[in-house]
Amino acid sequence: MALDLETRQQLIETVRRFVEEVCVPNEQLVSESNAIPEAIVQQMRELGLFGLSISEEYGGLGLTMEEEALVILEMGHTSPAFRSTFGTNVGIGSQGIVMFGNSDQRQDWLPKLASGEVIASFALTEPDSGSDAGSAKTKAVKDGNHYVLNGTKRFITNADKAHIFTVMARTDPNTPGAKGLSAFIVERSTQGVVIGKPEKKMGQQGANVCDVTFEDARVPITNRLGEEGEGMKVAMSVLDRGRLHISSLSVGISERLVQEMTRYASERKQFGKPIIEHQLVMGMIADSYAESAAGRAMVMDAVKKYDAKEKVTLLAAATKMWCTEMVGRVADRAVQVFGGSGYIADYAVERFYRDVRILRLYEGTTQIQQMVIGRELQRMAKAGEI
Repeated sequence: MALDLETRQQLIETVRRFVEEVCVPNEQLVSESNAIPEAIVQQMRELGLFGLSISEEYGGLGLTMEEEALVILEMGHTSPAFRSTFGTNVGIGSQGIVMFGNSDQRQDWLPKLASGEVIASFALTEPDSGSDAGSAKTKAVKDGNHYVLNGTKRFITNADKAHIFTVMARTDPNTPGAKGLSAFIVERSTQGVVIGKPEKKMGQQGANVCDVTFEDARVPITNRLGEEGEGMKVAMSVLDRGRLHISSLSVGISERLVQEMTRYASERKQFGKPIIEHQLVMGMIADSYAESAAGRAMVMDAVKKYDAKEKVTLLAAATKMWCTEMVGRVADRAVQVFGGSGYIADYAVERFYRDVRILRLYEGTTQIQQMVIGRELQRMAKAGEI
C-alpha cells in the first residue's frame, strides 16, 4: 500500500538527514576500515531500511517501487557501501521469498529480514557462469527429505554477513540450461557451507563479496522455493525490480557528483576566475546535470509503470543501461573537473570513480541489457506491437 504524501515526504527527509549527518561524515572511515560501524548499521535497522520492500504484515515498510526508488536516490548521495549493507535484504536476497515462498517460509524469514536481524544473500554466479546463469554447475541431489548441495558460488555480496542464501542449483542433470535449475533457502549454519575470504576489490570498500562453497550441504526439501525447475523463474522475477533499484542508486550518486564538481568549480580559481566560468569546464558540469536529470526521469517513469503492474522488462533494462553508464561518465567528468585533486583519495570523487564501475556489471551487465532490449523489441515487432 502506498504511503500518503506527507508520510512519504517525512520518510525521504529522514533518510536524507541520515545520509547527510551520519553516512557522509563516515565515508572515509568506511573506505579505510572496509567496514560499516555497527552503530550505523543499528541506525539503519531502526529506520526500517532493511525492510523497505517487505510488507507490513511481516514487519517491513511495504514500500511501492516508486517509494523504494525515492529512498535509494537519497542513499545514492553517499558511498554505495552504506546502501549495500541492507540492499540484499531489500532486493535479491529477500524477493525470492516474497514472490515464491510458501506461508511457512515467509513467516520464518521475512520478519527477521525486515528487522535486519537476519541478512540474506543471493547466490547465482559461479566461477564458470556469470551472465550465462543457465550454465550453473552447482548440484542439488535429492536424498530422502533433503537435497545434497555441492558446488561453488562466486562474488556473493554480503556473504560474510549473511545468515541465509537464496541458492540456484541444478536439480536435473539431464536438462541443460536454465530449466534444470531450482532455488533453495540455505542457512549459513548448515554443515558443509563454507564462506571464503572477502575479495580485494577496486571499490565499494565496506561492502564485501566472497565465495560460498557447498560441500555435501544437506538442505531440507521444505527449503526449496517454488517447484523443481523454477530456479531461473525465481531469479528472473526479481531482476526488473533489482534493475530499477540499481538505476535509482546510480542517479543518486550522479546527483552527489554534480554537487561535488559544481561546488569545487565555483571555488577553485585559475586564470583569475572560478573554473566554472571557463566554458569547457562549464560544459562538463552541464552535461552531467542533464544526463543525471534524464536518468531520474527514466527511473520515475519506469517505477510508476512497475507499480501499475505493467510489463517493464524492456524499460527496466533500458533504464539500468542508461543510468549505470551515465553515472560512469559523470564520475569521469568529476575527476576531470577536480584535476589533479580528483586523483587524490582525500576527495570523494576519487572514491566514487572506483565505486561506480561495478554498477555496469551486476544485475546484468550493460551488454546483457542490450540483449534484453534487442530481444524485447524483436518480440514486439513480431507481435505487431511496434
